[in-house]
Amino acid sequence: MTGKIRKILQDHGRLSKDAATLDETADLYQAGMTSHASVNVMLALEGEFELEFPDHMLKRSVFESIAAMRDAIQELTKAA
Repeated sequence: MTGKIRKILQDHGRLSKDAATLDETADLYQAGMTSHASVNVMLALEGEFELEFPDHMLKRSVFESIAAMRDAIQELTKAA
């Protein structure tokens, strides 16, 4: 799952750093991701993992790091 998230970040995150080299807890916004790019990342994650982020998860902290996104996806896939 982490590999898929990193690939999506590489393709859609507009990061100033290589997503493959980032620590899982690194702040992606400090690594260059904008709020616009985070929407593209969210949409790509929804498509890749066949899920939809509910309104209560549409906040900066959910998309702030690879670990946070992984935890949110795991929560959503367990609930399904």
